[in-house]
Amino acid sequence: MKRIVILLCAVVFPMACTQEKTVRVTVENPSDFDRLTEMAELPLSALSGKIVLGEGQTYVVRNDRQDTVPAQVTFDGKLIFQAGVKAGERAVYTVSAGAPQGFAPKTYGRFILERKDDFAWENDRVAFRIYGAALAPIDGPSNGLDCWYKRTDRLVIDQWYADDLAGVRSYHEDYGEGMDDYKVGRTLGGGMMAPYAGNRLWLNRNFIGQEVLENGPLRTTFRLTYEPVEVDGERFDESRVFSLDAGSQLTKVTQVYGTKSALPVAAGIVKRGGRDAVFEDLGGAVASVVYAEPESETVGRVYVGMVFPSGLERTLTDTCTLTHAVTGREETHIHLLGVTTYRPATPVTYYTGFGWSKYGFPSADDFRAYIARFAASLREPLILKAEP
Repeated sequence: MKRIVILLCAVVFPMACTQEKTVRVTVENPSDFDRLTEMAELPLSALSGKIVLGEGQTYVVRNDRQDTVPAQVTFDGKLIFQAGVKAGERAVYTVSAGAPQGFAPKTYGRFILERKDDFAWENDRVAFRIYGAALAPIDGPSNGLDCWYKRTDRLVIDQWYADDLAGVRSYHEDYGEGMDDYKVGRTLGGGMMAPYAGNRLWLNRNFIGQEVLENGPLRTTFRLTYEPVEVDGERFDESRVFSLDAGSQLTKVTQVYGTKSALPVAAGIVKRGGRDAVFEDLGGAVASVVYAEPESETVGRVYVGMVFPSGLERTLTDTCTLTHAVTGREETHIHLLGVTTYRPATPVTYYTGFGWSKYGFPSADDFRAYIARFAASLREPLILKAEP
């Protein structure tokens, strides 16, 4: 009998030694609403010393059914995946070393050289673009954010550009997947930021440099740099980092100015004429603003929203009159602004994006509810625990 026990141990021990090392990750949702597409973020430091990656390996995430789920290692040292946790519940995942998985991307962005230096990016819900230097001599400077209305979960910007440039289909018309009908011009468009000193906006020009930091499958992040912005005779550098997650209506913006003193700044949404509406929630640590554009027979209704994790000092409506650099015509633009203070060497981070009545948000109340849940998620992040 004793010999049998020894032989069994001899068999079991090598199997244990070659067993795949895993880390158990519990994701808890502390909210009273489901968080099914939100990204769970695990610092790579939580895996350090517990999982050793071999040559050509990456981290593989599996759910409690042992299905491999899409995951991404981010440029800033995180492992992210869509946890899909219902209200008040928790989900268990395991992380191990393995071969890279070929996940279909849900986010994407690139520098569009063939179309006057646009930078465009998208996920399975929304798309955006911002204008580069080559467009300024043709259309005049434009520092605002353009919203591309999508009603498909496919990634479409490459096809939209290719069809438009070839004269096959204009992306200004909806052929069943969405369209670009948002007007930016010399405004902040759908939520860009500018200095707001002396009770006026100081708009910069088009971006002059771009760098892609990561590009899917679950998060796309890039940096844009600008020529120095001038405020009351003082000039300082400006840059922005944009990040977009799968499943989100909002793109994250991290705004950086090279000022050495405190600076009033404002993120703004251009207002339209007609029957529009403004909804604000400035109470608490996280502030939000929603602007419902006037209804259009072609488009329906679009709702632009901004969320500020560090709150706002105030909101206001600003009217500015300027002369168009190319046409020479005088223009008047009205913005809904959220004002805060930029501190030296302390970037301002906020989120901006939109919902469309033709893709998931039949009414303003539907989009307001989404924004309220998004703000609540920032106040109460998903709780992740990693155990060997």
